[in-house]
Amino acid sequence: MEEFHKVRRLPPYVFEQVNRLKASARAGGADIIDLGMGNPDLPTPKAIVDKLCEVVQDPRTHRYSSSKGIPGLRRAQAAYYARRFGVKLNPDTQVVATLGSKEGFANMAQAITAPGDVILCPNPTYPIHAFGFLMAGGVIRSIPVEPDENFFQPLERAVRHSIPKPLALVLNYPSNPTALVATLDFYKDVVAFAKKHDIIVLSDLAYSEIYFNGEPPPSVLQVPGAMDVTVEFTSMSKTFSMPGWRMGFAVGNERLIAALTRVKSYLDYGAFTPIQVAATHALNGDGSDIAEVRNVYKRRRDVMVESFGKAGFDVPPPAATMFAWARIPEKFRHLGSLEFSKLLVEKADVAVAPGVGFGEQGDDYVRLALVENEHRIRQAARNIKKFLSTADETMHNVISLNAHR
Repeated sequence: MEEFHKVRRLPPYVFEQVNRLKASARAGGADIIDLGMGNPDLPTPKAIVDKLCEVVQDPRTHRYSSSKGIPGLRRAQAAYYARRFGVKLNPDTQVVATLGSKEGFANMAQAITAPGDVILCPNPTYPIHAFGFLMAGGVIRSIPVEPDENFFQPLERAVRHSIPKPLALVLNYPSNPTALVATLDFYKDVVAFAKKHDIIVLSDLAYSEIYFNGEPPPSVLQVPGAMDVTVEFTSMSKTFSMPGWRMGFAVGNERLIAALTRVKSYLDYGAFTPIQVAATHALNGDGSDIAEVRNVYKRRRDVMVESFGKAGFDVPPPAATMFAWARIPEKFRHLGSLEFSKLLVEKADVAVAPGVGFGEQGDDYVRLALVENEHRIRQAARNIKKFLSTADETMHNVISLNAHR
């Protein structure tokens, strides 16, 4: 049977190929070290869990909740933005709770996109940034991911040559998958560009608290006038090790937040009330839980950079996020990231995310998630070292290591 229209518009989900191979290897008894999916392994802090357990005992909290988010939660998010970024938000009109930042992004695309609207989207980037708009009938025009002086020339060309003129610009810093971090000066230029061309800015700031070099990543909303054109998405998944709780936020421009809120009101009743109360408790905390999560990821990052480097697989140290973005060793680069990722599962018992899953510009890279403990990361490095050192002898009759794409 013919695929449905919206399903046809979606490219193949390449991560599923690696997942199937990983599951098959595990079924056969292999001990796969999984550095693929960004699924935090750290437990949610006890105080947050205790608050959930306390509130869930009240039967009144078992009823439908608020799609927009309970008032206390929205006030807590506004207070967080005031403390962390010096940004003042009206919790009633400029904050909406989402079921994770991914859902918020997808529903924002549904709220603002007409068929054929052009969206400027980094390549590579987190898949929902493009897929959400594709499912809403939009058209993606790829732009560079590096937040430097070369970023704006392709944007200017896109404005001149796109019909219709681009509707929105997607930002994602600290970046998933590349771990690049933007500066406030860069955001100032982005806001100026957006205002000049009447373009919406959608900023994904899910990794605002996972940084390693002492300088907290800024918010684009810190730029004067950014509120006129911007909505920013954050998540509690990584910051508080709450991925399965599905709690995030969209904040910013009132008109855009109102559109998202209206769409959500037709689609969901919000997160379970005890989860929202526990999330409020987390946001109102002293920040010690966040600091501990950050320190764990930093230690893992340092171990990965050192051990993988000694294994012959160079991993540049990420300045932020819970990911490293590493170029495929030159000998294997002609295979592309998907085939190389499959090889690592088959030959090294290590799973990674193929870079092509984040866009064709990522095909020379793989993403490594810091979701295994330090011992397991070192074991992954040993497995990879063994694979790389024996590949010429063990794979000469499987693939040509001198071929070129």
